[in-house]
Amino acid sequence: MKLHDYQEYAVKFIEEHPASALLLTMGLGKTITTLTAINNLMFDSFEIHKVLVIAPVRVCQVWPAEIEKWEHLRNLTYSVAVGTAAERKKALNSPADIYLINRENVEWLVSQGGFDFDMIVIDELSSFKNHQSKRFKALMKVRPKVKRVVGLTGTPSSNGLMDLFAEFKLIDMGERLGRFIGQFRNTYFTPDKRNGMVVYSYKPLPGAEDRIYEKISDITVSMKAADHLKMPELIITEYPVCMSEGEKEKYREFKTELVLELGDKEITAANAASLSGKLSQMANGAVYDEDGNIIRIHDRKLDALEDLIESANGKPVLVAYWFKHDLERIKERFDVTEIKTPDSIRRWNEGKIPVALLHPASAGHGLNLQSGGSIMIWFGLTWSLELYQQTNARLWRQGQSAETVVIQHIVTKGTVDERILKALQEKDKTQEALMEAVKYELV
Repeated sequence: MKLHDYQEYAVKFIEEHPASALLLTMGLGKTITTLTAINNLMFDSFEIHKVLVIAPVRVCQVWPAEIEKWEHLRNLTYSVAVGTAAERKKALNSPADIYLINRENVEWLVSQGGFDFDMIVIDELSSFKNHQSKRFKALMKVRPKVKRVVGLTGTPSSNGLMDLFAEFKLIDMGERLGRFIGQFRNTYFTPDKRNGMVVYSYKPLPGAEDRIYEKISDITVSMKAADHLKMPELIITEYPVCMSEGEKEKYREFKTELVLELGDKEITAANAASLSGKLSQMANGAVYDEDGNIIRIHDRKLDALEDLIESANGKPVLVAYWFKHDLERIKERFDVTEIKTPDSIRRWNEGKIPVALLHPASAGHGLNLQSGGSIMIWFGLTWSLELYQQTNARLWRQGQSAETVVIQHIVTKGTVDERILKALQEKDKTQEALMEAVKYELV
C-alpha cells in the first residue's frame, strides 16, 4: 500500500514543524499519516526516541492495527497503557517506541513523575478544548519538556472559536493565541450574554475569525475528505412531524412554567439546562418524571420512523437515538439491533441487520460502518457538533460503496429540535471557515 499525495504532504508538514495541528476530516487517514512521520523522525533523522499518543480509549486499539497493516512501519514497537493502574504501569514500563494512553488517564500519567516523552500526539485535539479541565492542566505541566507536539482532529471548533485557545496553547504553549484566556477573549471577543458584571457568553469581534486563522496558519494544515477522496454524494434532509394541539399545549406550558402535571405525575425543570433536556425529551415523545419513570407524550417520531424505514425499501437503516427512553420505545415497536459489540458491528457490515440503533456517544472515532448501509436517521438530536459529525461519518466516509449517503433528521416542529439543528448548522459554518482558511490544496 502507498500513501496518497495529500498524506505525503501532511507527513512532511509534521516533520518540518515541531508544533503542528492537522485538521483532517474523517476518512483521510490521520493515523497512518502521523505514524509515517513518527517512523521517519525516529529511524531516519533520529530526532525522537519515545512517543506518547493520547487518544479516546477505543482509538487506542486503532493505532496498533495501523502499525500492523503497513509494511513500512514494521520497525515500530508499541505499548497500550489502558485498563487498571497496574496494567497501565506494566505497559509504561515495557520497552517500546510508542506508548498509547486514553485521555482520561493523562492526569494520572503526569502524576507518576518521570515524564520522558520527546513527542506527544493528541488524537482528537478537540477533547482538550477546556482550559480548566484536569487533563489540560496536567498536560500543560509537562508540555515544556516535550520537543514535538502534533494535534489531530476533524472538529477543531465544534463549539465555536473559543475552543481554539486551549487546543493551540497545548500545541505552541500560547505563542500564537496568547498564554492566558483573558488575553485571548479581550483580543478577539466581546461579551454577548451577561447579567451585570457576570458574562455568560462571548461573540467574536468583527474580523476576529480571520485574525485567529492567520495567527495559527503557519503550524496548521487543513484537509477535507471531499477534496481528496472519491466520496459519495451526501444528502441531508428533514422529516418534520407535528404534535397535536393538546400535545403542543403541554409542551408550551412546561416551557413557560417549568412545571407540568401529567395525571398523578409531575415534571419539573430546576434550571435552563434541565429545561432544555426535558423539552428535547418531549419533542422525541416521552419524558422522565422525578422518579425516573417514563411518561409518554406522543408517538409522532415513532410513526415517522416507521414511514422512513418503509420508504427505505428493505435497505439497511442506521438510527441514531439520544435518550434511553428513545431506545426503549423504538425497541418496543421495531425489530432492531443495537450496535455496541464487535459481533453487531460485523453483522451490520455484512448486511445482516435491517434496522440498527446507535448512540452518538459510542459511535465516535474508529468505528467503520460504511459497508453495511448508506441511510442514517436521527431520531433524537444532540447539541454536540463533534458527536453529530462523527456519527454521520460512520457511513459517509471512504470505502462507502453507495453513490449517495442519506442523513435524515426527524424534527418535531415548534420545538427545541429546530433550535438544535440550527445550532449544529451554525457551528458547522464557523468550523468550515477555519478549515477553509488553513486548507491545503494539491498543486
